[in-house]
Amino acid sequence: MTTVAEVAQPVVARRWTVWATALLLPVGPLAVAVLRYVLPYDTVDDSSTMVRKAIAEPGRASLVLWLGFVAVLTLVPAAYAVGRMTRSRTPRLTAAALVLLVPGYLSLGWLAASDQLLWLGPEAGLAAGDVIRLYDAAHPTTEIAEVFFVVGHVVGTILLGVALWRSQVVPRWAAVAVIVSQPIHIVAAVVVPNHTLDLFGWGLQAAGFAAVGWAMVRGSRLP
Repeated sequence: MTTVAEVAQPVVARRWTVWATALLLPVGPLAVAVLRYVLPYDTVDDSSTMVRKAIAEPGRASLVLWLGFVAVLTLVPAAYAVGRMTRSRTPRLTAAALVLLVPGYLSLGWLAASDQLLWLGPEAGLAAGDVIRLYDAAHPTTEIAEVFFVVGHVVGTILLGVALWRSQVVPRWAAVAVIVSQPIHIVAAVVVPNHTLDLFGWGLQAAGFAAVGWAMVRGSRLP
């Protein structure tokens, strides 16, 4: 005979899983939002400027690595969790978004190697000129990773936002926040470098993902 305790155990486990996933969802985008805000250099800077700015701000350069580490661990699970919410109503759109997002987010770990170098070189006592030469001698896979990341996380996030809009699993504002987050990031990173605007762009994605998490929690409530 099945006892009340045996029935309750999977229910409690499911609730914990849902809450853990909901709390995880905004962590990655929020980590990148702060990373982009504290980044000691601008994306459009040349290697010499990047190195000199990083050397001048070792604390910020180190924080960038910590935040990047958090993002690498959390962005892919978050994208997958959002995709699970939208796939039943928008399967093709969700699949297209994840095909772009997953390799894009995974490529972030490869790109973080460049920021590792900006912190490790000065920490090891290398002169700025030596660090610049090392930075410029990047392996070709770095350029491939950049393409995967840029195309993947920008286009993929837009598609995932559209999937949220069409599936109606979150309020419209949350879907719009996800859709516009990465175009804002591109403007802030490349067109008119502005770290505060970049924080806002990625922050919108974090807010949109948090709304998905809340929808998950509400949908999992049992009588």
